[in-house]
Amino acid sequence: MTFAAALTERTRRLQTRLCVGLDPRPGAYRDAAHLRAHTLDVLEVTAPFAACVKPQLAFFEALGLPGFALLEEVCAAARLLGLPVILDGKRGDIGSTAQAYAQGWLSGPHAGDALTVNPFLGFGTLTPFVEAARANGGAVFVLVKTSNPDQADLQGGGVSERVAAEVARLGAGEEGEYAGVGAVVGATHPRDLAAFRALMPRALLLLPGLGAQGGAAAELAPAFHPGGTGALASASRAVGYADGLDVTASREAARRLRDELNAALG
Repeated sequence: MTFAAALTERTRRLQTRLCVGLDPRPGAYRDAAHLRAHTLDVLEVTAPFAACVKPQLAFFEALGLPGFALLEEVCAAARLLGLPVILDGKRGDIGSTAQAYAQGWLSGPHAGDALTVNPFLGFGTLTPFVEAARANGGAVFVLVKTSNPDQADLQGGGVSERVAAEVARLGAGEEGEYAGVGAVVGATHPRDLAAFRALMPRALLLLPGLGAQGGAAAELAPAFHPGGTGALASASRAVGYADGLDVTASREAARRLRDELNAALG
């Protein structure tokens, strides 16, 4: 089953549109063992309320080799829990370097089922990532309109719409309900969601910024198709650090956000 099909099946079966982000921040823990245990615990207790999980590569890379080992553990544990894995790496480069990134993060033991990718070196740089995703039944999420306030410096003036059109083109002709080329559109831009949904009718939309960055579940309905499929709202700090390192609070935060998203969709 492809990433898009597995994600959509889980969304419908569990009635959840929540993507749980994992951002293990070293300064929050006593030591590396504490960080590892908490990260895996958060993954386990939030899994029943999550459509997928999204490890942020930067935090794992910052830990060096132990971080890569933990990432492999996270990916393996997520798969045992039936959770598709989106690696948030925002990779993008040219030629053989792009091919190496695609090979490293879309195949192998620490690879995800999907990867966020950066198109701003040119649309041709997306090709190795799309090809690797298709070869492995995975997906890519192309940055279209990101959640940070200063995204407008480069993504305004019709640029995001042009990228969205390329996402739609790359996904055209793929089999299945949703294509393996999705898009990142910040949950912090609720007024733009309907327009991007129309521009990319078969793309899965990843909506980061729910919670700590100010995105609100009640405003995200325009990103979804009837029946509540086609999009994921992602929360990281609002779940993983809902009340310090209280894992019970993380579980309840995931439950609450799942319920808020469902309520928004009626």
